[in-house]
Amino acid sequence: MTLRKSSKPTSPGRRHLYLLDRRPLSKEKALVGMSYGLSKKGGRNNRGRVTVGQRGGGHKRKYRIIDFKRTPRSGRVVGIEHDPNRSAWIARVACPKISGEEDYYILAPHTLSPGEEVSSEVGAPLKVGNSLPLRDLPLGATLHNLEMHPGKGGQLIRAAGSSGLLTHKGKDRARVRLPSGLQPYLSLDCRATLGSLGNKDAKNQSLGKAGRSRWLGRRPTVRGVAMNPIDHPHGGGEGKSSGGRPSVTPWGKPTKGSPTRSKNTRKRALRIASL
Repeated sequence: MTLRKSSKPTSPGRRHLYLLDRRPLSKEKALVGMSYGLSKKGGRNNRGRVTVGQRGGGHKRKYRIIDFKRTPRSGRVVGIEHDPNRSAWIARVACPKISGEEDYYILAPHTLSPGEEVSSEVGAPLKVGNSLPLRDLPLGATLHNLEMHPGKGGQLIRAAGSSGLLTHKGKDRARVRLPSGLQPYLSLDCRATLGSLGNKDAKNQSLGKAGRSRWLGRRPTVRGVAMNPIDHPHGGGEGKSSGGRPSVTPWGKPTKGSPTRSKNTRKRALRIASL
């Protein structure tokens, strides 16, 4: 999937517009029973309080239920589809009619195409799109949709174009290099899917105008240095002052947060590595 220029530059909003070419994707509607209407949250948590600012509005979305756990089964890919709830493409997989199971969705790897077979059963072959435990994957394998705890479902490496690398396998643990550079030690029973995720050009899009960002549910963000002192700690000053202090939130807390890793994390990792 590549970027394409939408049309002639008839306006400033279309002059700089570069979007993904979705023409090869399937145009099928969402699976009944595997999707539901998504209610608007507006950046609010379960208590109704805003925890993420500058969120709201946006187009209606229908949520597709993705099989992150990769339940042991096999099927044939019938189409690669766009999912409005994530950056990566998803693949619709049809189960054999004799099994009696319904079609389901998985995250689509980069080279997966309609007509191919995917499997998450025991003893599945080493093939892009197949899901296996880390103990069955060879060193140097490229993977995604990685579990943090066995049976919990994939929680890591799910964004478009991302992939991890299996760098070490011990007696009970394996080490995987994440896209962030971290290398956690995980149980050999944790499952992962072979291959890197598709839609690698998702981050290279140019929306062209502010309205297209509003369609995605993103509201405008006002800089703190452009405010008055009563509205933000960075506000005020003569001329275009830059705040005069490390970046903080409107409530005075560090913008980038404080360290959350335990002081004993490295010691624990070294102890696990020596097992």
